[in-house]
Amino acid sequence: MKKNEIAVVKIEDIGVNGEGIGKVDGYTLFIKDGIIGDVVEAKVMKAKKNYGYARLMRILEYSKDRVGAKCPVARQCGGCQIQELAYEEQLRFKEKKVRGNLERIGGFSSELLESVMEKICGMDNPFYYRNKAQFPFGTDKNGEIITGFYAGRTHQIIPNRECALGRKENEKILGIIVDFMNEYRIRAYDETTGKGLVRHVLIRFGFTTKEIMVCLVVNGDNFPHSEKLVDNLRKVEGMTSITYSINKENTNVIMGKNIRLLWGQTYITDYIGNVKYQISPLSFYQVNPKQTENLYQYALDYAGLTGEETVWDLYCGIGTISLFLAQKAKKVYGVEIVPQAIEDAKRNANLNEIKNAEFFVGKAEEILPEYYENYAREHEGEKAYADVIVVDPPRKGCEETLLCTMVEMSPKRIVYVSCDSATLARDLKYLCENGYHLKKVRAVDMFPNTVHVETCVLLQRRTM
Repeated sequence: MKKNEIAVVKIEDIGVNGEGIGKVDGYTLFIKDGIIGDVVEAKVMKAKKNYGYARLMRILEYSKDRVGAKCPVARQCGGCQIQELAYEEQLRFKEKKVRGNLERIGGFSSELLESVMEKICGMDNPFYYRNKAQFPFGTDKNGEIITGFYAGRTHQIIPNRECALGRKENEKILGIIVDFMNEYRIRAYDETTGKGLVRHVLIRFGFTTKEIMVCLVVNGDNFPHSEKLVDNLRKVEGMTSITYSINKENTNVIMGKNIRLLWGQTYITDYIGNVKYQISPLSFYQVNPKQTENLYQYALDYAGLTGEETVWDLYCGIGTISLFLAQKAKKVYGVEIVPQAIEDAKRNANLNEIKNAEFFVGKAEEILPEYYENYAREHEGEKAYADVIVVDPPRKGCEETLLCTMVEMSPKRIVYVSCDSATLARDLKYLCENGYHLKKVRAVDMFPNTVHVETCVLLQRRTM
């Protein structure tokens, strides 16, 4: 096909970024806003040899699974890629996505996956589940202050104070901040000129404690008239922490490293199960607390702990999984590259009076191999051992050096928590070619109305 050509396409699948996928005489087209089952008229905007990108012009035949979007700007905003797909079909798509990657990349047979894959864990209500939101600030063409979310793959702000995935309290908080900025003529940040003060606002909400955090990201060392803003924000029920983060860099990184307290405390608290966590503006903490508890419970069940096990938790963050596991393990070692996260993990262990968790700062792919080698050297060739290893890596998955060390340590069970089923499948292929077999797989819909899905996997050593 050629650029500007018009085609009639039936949408048959969804791509990694949420775009509809269809074919015309074997030629693949990616069409934003297409839903599986739609028949659409689309205009080719970019044509490659075997595939192209097209703009949806009109829907000729609506999919039986198409639903009205809850959010009026769902199509413009980059956050909810598949909000117009019925939720049951979203779950079916995500389960199919995980299965497909395990078959195609991991090389696992459909028969095996049929026996080990458990039903995806969805939500009763796939809206208003996020405990965290970051809102960029800017001005529109009339010079009015706006806040909302970036349009997909751009830094164009789509005005929206009431996200259908976030807490309803966000709208009130944003209104207070915009009114304050207008009253005191405080300018929003302009990425082009580098001028203006307010860049972003981070809002966190404790689903169990009902505590609220507001952190303003500012392009300056001081925050003029902040006492007036604090007075208004304090009136919001649950307000616990008001801070500002200094970020004067020309960067896409949202948060600065320097956090200053305006009122209250520098953190809020919340629970996953019966484990309490302190959460600062810079803490990594899962955004969907209900599904996080489900995910961690699966990880705990898969670990099969009796109280006698030594467990390594790699990429442990602020210790969320580590402390969950420590309730039923003899000893847990957590590893995380971010020093602040390890400080949070240690603080959270003390907060819960958990004495059997120890944390190390560093790259998991360096810390574990070094520990393994040093242990053999210090114990006259005796191998370092773990009963269970839990990994929850970033999207790129685990480096082969780490996987190799895991195999050499020969734990009875490996629990792999993944946010990317493609790299998960790649790593499982390596582990299953080196002494392990696939026992259980469960997808968890941590991010309804988006294309993202978490997966929890149990591997067992073959010699058992």
